[in-house]
Amino acid sequence: MAHWRKSTYSGGSNDEMCVEVAQFSGAVKLRDSKDPDGERIAVSGAAFGNLVKKIKDGNLDRG
Repeated sequence: MAHWRKSTYSGGSNDEMCVEVAQFSGAVKLRDSKDPDGERIAVSGAAFGNLVKKIKDGNLDRG
């Protein structure tokens, strides 16, 4: 069973999507906490680390 945890970057409003992450064998999965049975995105640990770094650095392309 996966241990899902809420992202510290998720907003506090009930209307906003909250991102949860869990580590699976060789991958990190992301899901919307308001739809836990919905679609999930799986990325490599390296790709997830790169995403987190870009978010923290403010270098995420929002286009």
